[in-house]
Amino acid sequence: MIQLRRVQKSDQPRIRALINQVKINPMDLDWSRFIIATTEGNELVGCGQVKRHRDGSLELASIAVEPAWQGQGIARMIIERLISDHPGELYLVCRSRLGVFYERFGFRSTRENEMPPYFRRIKRLAGAVGRTGLMPMDLLVMKRDGSSTREE
Repeated sequence: MIQLRRVQKSDQPRIRALINQVKINPMDLDWSRFIIATTEGNELVGCGQVKRHRDGSLELASIAVEPAWQGQGIARMIIERLISDHPGELYLVCRSRLGVFYERFGFRSTRENEMPPYFRRIKRLAGAVGRTGLMPMDLLVMKRDGSSTREE
């Protein structure tokens, strides 16, 4: 059985290790914002946070699940909990191929002119890096209105 709970200080190294393992953005990991998924034996199998940016926007971020536990609904549990805890407008940045996954939770792709400043900067930076050819940067910025409902 998987349980969701707030982070404790002792969980911090395990969260950082998971974020690094699944190769997602390790910046701005504020432990007080995290929800983690654990087994009955307290094994950390997933995590996620909602972070606030200087422009006031909120971002669903750091959604990670241990590879051996993927495909079992853990990310869904974490996302639904974070959305429930933050019912207003939320943004996220993901690889383009994951857009369909996040649409299930009411997120929709957003145009650059509709993005808060933080997300416009990220989108422009990703485009510039992608144009160098050194690293593919197929990032998608998505938005969920507080009035959005999950599609079944």
